[in-house]
Amino acid sequence: MTTSPPAARPTGAAPSATRFGGLLPADTLLRHLSVLTLLNAFGRGLFFPVSVLYFTRVIGLSATSVGVGLTVAGLFGIAAGAPAGRASDVWGRRTMLTALWIGCGGALAAYTVIGSYPAFLVTAIAYAALCQASMGVRNALYADVLTAGSRVEGRAHLRMVTNVGMGVGGVFGALALQVDSRAGYTVLILLDAAMFVTSALLVLRLPGGGGRRVADDVPAGDRWRAVRDLPFLAVTFLNAVLALQYSLLEVGLPLWIAEHTEAPRWSAALVMVLNCVLVALLQVRATRGVEDLPGAVRAMRRGGLLLALSCAVFAVTAGLSPLGALAVLVVGAVVQVFAEVLSAAGGWTVGYGLADSRAQGVYQGVFNSGQAAATMAAPALVTVTAIRHGAAGWVVLGALFVAAGLAVGPAVRWARRDAEWRGE
Repeated sequence: MTTSPPAARPTGAAPSATRFGGLLPADTLLRHLSVLTLLNAFGRGLFFPVSVLYFTRVIGLSATSVGVGLTVAGLFGIAAGAPAGRASDVWGRRTMLTALWIGCGGALAAYTVIGSYPAFLVTAIAYAALCQASMGVRNALYADVLTAGSRVEGRAHLRMVTNVGMGVGGVFGALALQVDSRAGYTVLILLDAAMFVTSALLVLRLPGGGGRRVADDVPAGDRWRAVRDLPFLAVTFLNAVLALQYSLLEVGLPLWIAEHTEAPRWSAALVMVLNCVLVALLQVRATRGVEDLPGAVRAMRRGGLLLALSCAVFAVTAGLSPLGALAVLVVGAVVQVFAEVLSAAGGWTVGYGLADSRAQGVYQGVFNSGQAAATMAAPALVTVTAIRHGAAGWVVLGALFVAAGLAVGPAVRWARRDAEWRGE
């Protein structure tokens, strides 16, 4: 953690991210980041809807074995965050991110030639570890090339770009599902691999900073401090609890709709589309007033309360008529979007604001690993609460979100006191 003044703005960085102006902003640096983000997200949107069916229908693996394999791979992904971040502190963000994204492309391409479970497991582990590691390094790169005042709004804009890219990619993925052929799946997987490699090459051409060594002046005892920084880990944990909402929407709600409501089955798809559109429209606006730690604490507290409200709204859909359940689901989804954009903006601010700027890679790796752990734990948590116990389970989830949102303030104050005690 540090309170040292921000580094000088790299050449090409805008004085404020509010100058974005559309999907591809006029500023050179921000436009460059938007393009590589768009390509990367488009590729992931292609692969996401077809991956499980490719593994089961084309390679011939059982759904259970695929689930176990992806869970094991996810554990390796969580573990990869901090070491990759440390490597980026030593060798530079651009070098590491380029290597990681090229590796992701290679792992994806390997999926098209595997034919056994051991080969699938090795490839899945490599892909998960490389991709998960790249997320923390990418976030640290943003800290390098964006000014402190524009990072959060910049992240919001890039998240909007991500939603657009994944949405468009998902449409092509859905077409491949309709064709349902090995050739169709293979083309999409290879196209996703090409998007990773193209994005990696664009990273090398980033204007301004991001390629320098950043950890030469860090004392040896501080280079891995993020993994034992208890206040920062507490904030990371609370942010991860709020991040459970993503799997709540992707996994929990479709199961709830199918098993506990009379709403049409396509309601789950409608909710997802609504979420993507509203997040794209609202995320940048939600960063206003969240540029500092007090603003981030308020945003995350409100996010936790709104998540609890959305859980309550989802719970009452059981027993309603099909049309009534659909209408209430839409209301709950809108409430959840407001919670999502607020908690995301707050999370970005605390993740950057509480990190030691001399070891940003390790700190962002740890922070991102917390979110990855939440993504792994969420399906089981949602299943044993809301899906198994109905309204009572939704209450438990809501209480968890409220507790996390309210605890962010004390945790951030603890982290700031700890930084002051160390003289930072």
